[in-house]
Amino acid sequence: KDDSSFWGGAFVDEFDDRLKHDREGIVSMANSGRNTNKQQFFLTFGPAPHLDRKHTVFGKVIDSMQVLREMKKIAIDKKNNCPIHD
Repeated sequence: KDDSSFWGGAFVDEFDDRLKHDREGIVSMANSGRNTNKQQFFLTFGPAPHLDRKHTVFGKVIDSMQVLREMKKIAIDKKNNCPIHD
């Protein structure tokens, strides 16, 4: 499994205090701690201020927000945070 980033290894956090996890549709870097960004990202389903200055915001959904809202309806197994399949 290749878990490198575009720049090779992990790269440093790039926080901008103007960018917040303040609504649904925010696109942010996933990481496992300070300066461990690589290639994974996540979308918010709503405000998540506890993520500010922990995960770098780098975008937002600007079209097809309905797709994100449909994803939000998918049942999740609370034990492993994965979708429940029929």
